Amino acid sequence: GIDIVMAVDTSCSMKAADFKPKDRMFVAKKSINEFILGRTNDRVGLVVFAGEAASWVPLTLDYSLITRMLDEVEVGMIEDGTAIGTAISTSLNRLRTSDAKSKVVVLLTDGDNNAGTISPSKAADFAKELEIKVYTILIGKGGPVPFPAGKDIWGQTVYQNRTMATNPALLEEIAAKTGGQAYR
Repeated sequence: GIDIVMAVDTSCSMKAADFKPKDRMFVAKKSINEFILGRTNDRVGLVVFAGEAASWVPLTLDYSLITRMLDEVEVGMIEDGTAIGTAISTSLNRLRTSDAKSKVVVLLTDGDNNAGTISPSKAADFAKELEIKVYTILIGKGGPVPFPAGKDIWGQTVYQNRTMATNPALLEEIAAKTGGQAYR
C-alpha cells in the first residue's frame, strides 16, 4: 500500500460559503471521507493546520478512526493563519520513517501562505529530497466570496462578500517540484 498524509486547512477562511449553502470546510471533509472510502491497503494519517500544524491522526489502516477524528476537525481549532510550509513539513515528519514504497502528502487548502516558520518552497524541497510527492487541492476561489457575518433575528446565517486571497501558482509549484499534481 501507499502511505498518505492528508493535511487539511482549518483557518477561518474555510468558513467561506463558495459552495453555498455549504462552506469550504464541509467540502474538504466530504472530499477526504470519499477519498478514504476508496482505500483498502493504504495507511492514511491526518494533519490539521492553520497558523500552526498538528498531527491529528497517525498513519493507520483504521479508516473508521480517521473519519471519526475528521468529524472533530473544525475551523478555528488552531491559531488562525495559513502555514502551508509548516503543514507540509509536519506531514513529511509523519512519513519520513515510513518504509512504504510510495509516500504522498495531500494538501487541502483555500489560501495563500501567510504564517509559519518554514516556507512552502523549502518544505517542497524537503519533500523532493525525501521522494515524497505532494498533491495540492485548492478549495474555493479567490476574490469576493460569501462569508458568514452573523445571524438575523430568525437565527439564519447572514452572509456578506469578503475578498479572499488564493495562490494557485504556489500550489502548482509545490506539486510540480515534488512530482505531484495540483487540483482545483
